[in-house]
Amino acid sequence: MQIHDTVTISVRNLVEYVFLSGSIDVRLNAIDTMHEGTKAHQRVQRTYGEQDRKEVYVKADIAVDDLLFVVDGRCDGLLGTEPLLTVDEIKSTGGDLERITEDGYPVHWAQALFYAYMYAKEHEQAAMRIQLTYVQTATEEERRFVREASFAELEQYVHEVIARYAPYAQLRRRHEQARNESIRELAFPFDAYRAGQRKLAGAVYKSIEEGVRLFAKAPTGIGKTISTTYPTLKAMGAGMLQRFYYLTARTTTRAAAEDALLLMRDKGLHLHAVTITAKDKICFQEEVRCEKEHCPYADGYYDRINGAVLDILEKETVMTRSVIEAYSHKHRVCPFEFSLDLAYAADAVVCDYNYIFDPRISFKRQYAEMKKRTALLVDEAHNLVDRAREMFSAELAKAPFLALQRELKGVHNEGYRTAKAINDYFIALRKSSDGSPHLVQRQLPEELVELAEAFASAAEQALAAGVGGSILDAYFNAQNFVRTAKLFDERYVVYIELSKSDVRLKLFCLDPSQLLQHMGKGYRSHIYFSATLSPVSYYMDMLGAGEDDYTLAVPSPFAREQLDVIIKPLSTRYHDRDESKLPIAKLIMKLMDERPGNYFVFFPSYAYMNAVYETYMELREWSTPAGDPSDAEVLLQKPDMSEEERDRFLETFQAGSGKSLLGFAVMGGVFSEGVDLAGERLIGVIVVGVGLPQLGVERNMLKEYFNEQGKSGYDYAYVFPGMNKVLQAGGRLIRSETDRGTLVLIDDRYLQTQYQRLLPEEWKG
Repeated sequence: MQIHDTVTISVRNLVEYVFLSGSIDVRLNAIDTMHEGTKAHQRVQRTYGEQDRKEVYVKADIAVDDLLFVVDGRCDGLLGTEPLLTVDEIKSTGGDLERITEDGYPVHWAQALFYAYMYAKEHEQAAMRIQLTYVQTATEEERRFVREASFAELEQYVHEVIARYAPYAQLRRRHEQARNESIRELAFPFDAYRAGQRKLAGAVYKSIEEGVRLFAKAPTGIGKTISTTYPTLKAMGAGMLQRFYYLTARTTTRAAAEDALLLMRDKGLHLHAVTITAKDKICFQEEVRCEKEHCPYADGYYDRINGAVLDILEKETVMTRSVIEAYSHKHRVCPFEFSLDLAYAADAVVCDYNYIFDPRISFKRQYAEMKKRTALLVDEAHNLVDRAREMFSAELAKAPFLALQRELKGVHNEGYRTAKAINDYFIALRKSSDGSPHLVQRQLPEELVELAEAFASAAEQALAAGVGGSILDAYFNAQNFVRTAKLFDERYVVYIELSKSDVRLKLFCLDPSQLLQHMGKGYRSHIYFSATLSPVSYYMDMLGAGEDDYTLAVPSPFAREQLDVIIKPLSTRYHDRDESKLPIAKLIMKLMDERPGNYFVFFPSYAYMNAVYETYMELREWSTPAGDPSDAEVLLQKPDMSEEERDRFLETFQAGSGKSLLGFAVMGGVFSEGVDLAGERLIGVIVVGVGLPQLGVERNMLKEYFNEQGKSGYDYAYVFPGMNKVLQAGGRLIRSETDRGTLVLIDDRYLQTQYQRLLPEEWKG
């Protein structure tokens, strides 16, 4: 047999591709919580005898067709049993051991059988015993299944499994050769670099080369997406990377990444890139219920997924939502799970921050050797601070458990008992509050954590017994609460909110920097970039920068003359807002009379926006004759707009309509970030206020915490996040070398040094 190439792969990666295609058994069935628990492993391994060994490394070269597979791994135990040695594979679960049958998890047998084969081959064993040891994490109960196999049987099995993997390996080999050749030949996809682009691209490449983080402030319009993806691809072509993740917070920025990849594809790039769309958006069913009994795309998923993966990878490169949906229909597979499985095969993945940083839903098969050859490109990185606080926080509320207590009474005794215990805990908490609407504590509520853990265990049993209703959501919330409790330290507080109808207890992460460091550990490089990564010291602090990490500030590539900045020193503070409505409405009308065209006006809240909108509409009705051609079309952002509604809103901003357009929107919303309205589509932006978050208990907790750390708590909690929203809103203007526009900043605080120093140079006149 002539060997053309070598494929190095771990046993775990290989068998999970063949048998799981992304651990779908866990994802599709919420109660199959099989996972590897370090404590459970160690507890079993401590029972081993003198003749037994643990964590035994094994390796074998296996030729199939024209490929040599170098397969390795580490088996949990090698027991010196007579007359045959036993390979012990340990798995832990929070579920009921009685539900696990001998043939229930083929992937576990496959892993153990591979270890047995590799050990037998190296040590010339004629036969081996194979043992699966399942451990219940809560009760520490154990259940074992044992098989025996001759070396010939093991060899036949291993070759059959690898033969199932070989077509994928062949495809990957051909693809990587074509990919690397296309990257070497790929020129920068535009005629020339914009001012600052080459500097940013060079910094990205150098950061990946040196394996450090980069914090880059790059202004709107510079072309950040190309300036980060292109050098990352070149690093891939140079052998530094096998993959990169382009992480975003919004659909609009995801589209920019796709556009960049499609542009480079049209210039000759051959790259497998996949976009992951949220499950509730891409699901084909009216109701998202990921059980085979309720969804034909989940039923039989394993039988069809590998064929679907091979088909799409053979025929497609940039796999956007529409491409994934088409192949999902063709092969009748769940589009969301399909996209996750493709992510493990792709060279580039465009997805939300959560898939890397959120411990609840991050990719579970990101092993160390894979991370070392992966870069993270974090777009609009200013959003990650508050998003990270959400990821690492968790809460429980009284109302759902009262409802569950009623639902489960007489249906499931243990579920009823544990739900009632949590409801009783909240009742006692309310009684001890002395009527205060909120409480802040520094100590972890250990009792509630134990009650949540007990409920989660009971909920697993109830779900396994077919109990429906609202228990699944409560189960996930309880699991997240218990998981977050393990992270609780001095960077957390307990926030309790009490009302007549409910009690809510939140484990609130004040400082996510160390947890972001932990979740991002092992990746070759992190590239954080945004037009509003200012002040950079604040973002480096909050995103977990190290001493060796780089910073970069790219100046605006556009001339000062392109942007006319007007500051109107009018108070927009909360107590002055009623008086400010009419002056703001008049200012808007005057500006649009003097400079007709399309405008956005951004407000710090929906309430303020609606109040000024009503005043403006009354003023316009009084001052503008019916049918007057100067009468502008007015759009109003509404909470919870659908994607279609948002698209229609933005599509209204067209050039050359002959009529002015005014869009009322909120800062920090979907229209103030990631929106690209070039040329005459947008000629003016009016920003009302300095964007400060509303005064509240949580923001004040942040202020107090950072004051205690010797930092400016008010800046960290209010000023920096608020001004970031201002910078983002103003950044909707001047998207290209030919754009011109007017930016109006309405607030007297813009004349204060504290706020002036946070404005970009090109805004200062």
